[in-house]
Amino acid sequence: MSKISWKGSTLLGPVPPALITCGTLERPNVLTVAWTGIVNTQPPMTYISVRPERFSYPLIEQSKEFAINLPTVSLARAVDFCGVKSGRDTDKFAACSLTAEPASRISAPLLAESPLALECRVRQKLELGSHHMFLADIVAVSVDPSLLGPDGGLRLDRAGLLAFAHGGYYELGRQIGSFGHTVRKKPARPKRRAPNK
Repeated sequence: MSKISWKGSTLLGPVPPALITCGTLERPNVLTVAWTGIVNTQPPMTYISVRPERFSYPLIEQSKEFAINLPTVSLARAVDFCGVKSGRDTDKFAACSLTAEPASRISAPLLAESPLALECRVRQKLELGSHHMFLADIVAVSVDPSLLGPDGGLRLDRAGLLAFAHGGYYELGRQIGSFGHTVRKKPARPKRRAPNK
């Protein structure tokens, strides 16, 4: 089947509509960013792309710190509101009944309602065009204990995370596989023992 060719655009999805916290615990701010992702494993690095005219931009530029808070379905209203309202004239924490809490390694606050947050320290700023990219080291990961299994492993499937695709918000569905499952060796079946005579 032949595909129709459109001009280049930002049509990639789903992506996490992350709630980015910045500022300080005393004067916190939060904004929604969909342009984020992982760029390196060792050291762990991420990025967010922010328009320079956004209220949060100078807060991040000056402190060189921010947190990426993963949103759950219950935060869908806050995600949308914090993406269209400005911290210049709106206390988004108060408007969305959100709670700022201390981070472990950065001065920017975390979002108490989010079950997982990446604490980030800016390494470099790239001026790309409409957005500037803050390339950052992930210096800590804060996880709600409810997401830990009996073995201490992360069970992110319990979080009910939210996704964003082409202007719409979606609840992530059921797991259909895991990384490497197509090449993983199956455990050997135990040999059947002959019945006792």
